[in-house]
Amino acid sequence: MSFDRKTAWSVAGCWLAAALVIVGFAVSGAPVRAASFQPLEIVTRNGVQVFSVEMATTEEEKQTGLMYRKELADGKGMLFDFNPEQEVSMWMKNTYVSLDMIFIRADGRILRIAENTEPLSTRIISSKGPARAVLEVVAGTAQKYGIRPGDRVGHPLFGSK
Repeated sequence: MSFDRKTAWSVAGCWLAAALVIVGFAVSGAPVRAASFQPLEIVTRNGVQVFSVEMATTEEEKQTGLMYRKELADGKGMLFDFNPEQEVSMWMKNTYVSLDMIFIRADGRILRIAENTEPLSTRIISSKGPARAVLEVVAGTAQKYGIRPGDRVGHPLFGSK
């Protein structure tokens, strides 16, 4: 049996190309993650609650949100920037974790909270008024920390912190 280097390199190149295509498909099918984490504070009657939030600012990040995630830790969340302030509609399609959705006005005041949203639901969840942003946190967070409409959110989106 003779060894032909040209053929060996050709076969190796084909296998490498196939592997790169497979890896490319695997990566492109993965959920989009927001690019950065930032601190966010909510001032309640019970004190200040601090969260570490992923920022969803691009259209792709906002469309994907927390879809496909199997868990969300307490104290973590995702902040969606919908500048300028507008009526906002959300849903839970492809979202496995029940969430509290906190709709926030441009002045940093909480407009509305949709608590314990139903995983995988396509039911529309509306801000019911103009909102600049939506904070998604694990279900039960609003009740646990006493977060209510009118509470103030501290974050650079709202001209603070």
